Amino acid sequence: MPVYKNDKNGTWYVMVRYKDWRGDRKQKCQRGFATKREAQEWERQFLLQKSADIDMTLESFCELFEKDVRPKLKENTWMTKEHIIRTKILPYLGKKKLSEITARDVIDWQNEMRKLTGINGKPLSPTYLKTIHAQLSSIFNHAVRYYDMNSNPALKAGCMGSEECKEMEFWTKEEYLKFSEAMMDKPLSYYAFELLYWCGIREGELLALTPADFDFKNEMLRINKSYQRLNGKDVITPPKTKQSNRMVKMPKFLCDEMQDCMKMFYDLKDTDRLFPVTKHYLAKEMVRGCKETGVKKIKIHGLRHSHISFLIDRGFTALAIGKRVGHSGEKITYRYAHLFPSKQDEMANKLDMERAEKGEMEDVR
Repeated sequence: MPVYKNDKNGTWYVMVRYKDWRGDRKQKCQRGFATKREAQEWERQFLLQKSADIDMTLESFCELFEKDVRPKLKENTWMTKEHIIRTKILPYLGKKKLSEITARDVIDWQNEMRKLTGINGKPLSPTYLKTIHAQLSSIFNHAVRYYDMNSNPALKAGCMGSEECKEMEFWTKEEYLKFSEAMMDKPLSYYAFELLYWCGIREGELLALTPADFDFKNEMLRINKSYQRLNGKDVITPPKTKQSNRMVKMPKFLCDEMQDCMKMFYDLKDTDRLFPVTKHYLAKEMVRGCKETGVKKIKIHGLRHSHISFLIDRGFTALAIGKRVGHSGEKITYRYAHLFPSKQDEMANKLDMERAEKGEMEDVR
C-alpha cells in the first residue's frame, strides 16, 4: 500500500487496508510522519502485527502484548509493567526483530541493566533487576505461547538479580499502644491505625472501606475491594488476590470504636469511603507519631506484619492466620517462619524417648 504526502504541511501519511480477527476488511489512516521512510516502516510493522508475524520489532510486539494482557490486570499492575517496558526494555531491544533476539542479546542487555543507577545514585537492587528480567521473559513467553515463537531467549540467558531477604519490620503490642496514644488528637488517624493493627488489613483495603462493609451485629468486617490513587484519580479495584476477599472478625472494642468513628461524619452514606484520605496522609501521620513517642519508625505495611506477629506469638496456626489476613497458610509459614516457636527441641526429645523405650523393651527380652 503506498504512502502519501500531505501538501499542506509536508508530512506523510499511510492508508492501509487489512483484515481483522473476524476476517472483516478494515482501513486505517495514520498521519504525521516526518519522512516517507518512517511512514513505510510504520505500515510494515502494522501489517506484521495484524498477521502476528514474529519478524515484527519487539516494540511492535509490545503493543500486541499490551492489548492481550492489559484487560486482565488491575490498572496499577499494568502501570508498573508499562514503566519497566518503556524505560528498561524498549530503549535497548525495541528496534530488534522479535525473531532475531538471541540469548546473547539478552545477556548484553542484562549487563547494561547492571550498570544503571537509581535516583539515589546507587545500582539497581537485586530484587528490581529480577523484576525487570521477569518482565522481559514474560513478553517472550507470551510470544512463544500465542504467536509461534520458537523459544524464550530470556530463559536461555538465565535469570538476573535475586530476591532480597529484607528484615521484617513490626511493632510489639506495647510499641503500638504507645504510638496509638499519640494519634488520639486526630480521631480519623487513630481509628485508621486501629483497624490496620488489630485486623491486619492492607492499606488499600482500609482506604476502600465503606459503612456497608461493617456488620456490627455479627462483629464482622467485609474486605472485597482496594483503593488506589492513579493518574490523579481515586480508583477502587478488586483486592490484591482472590484470597483477599474475606470476612474479618473484629474484637468488640474495635466495633465500638468504628461506630464512634462513623458518628463523626455528617450524612455518611453506606457507599462513602470511611477514610477519605490518601496513603501519603497516613505515611505522614506515621512519621508524626513515631517522632512524638520515640517508637521506631516502620512502614504502614509493617502494621500488617505486626498483627500477624502478634497472632503467632499468641499461638494461632499459620492456616488460621492466613484466612484472617488473606494469605495461604503456606505463605504465612514461609514468610514468618522465624517467628513461630521452634519445635526442633521438642521433636528431638520425642525421638530420644522413642529410642529409649525401644532399648528398655530389648533389655526386658
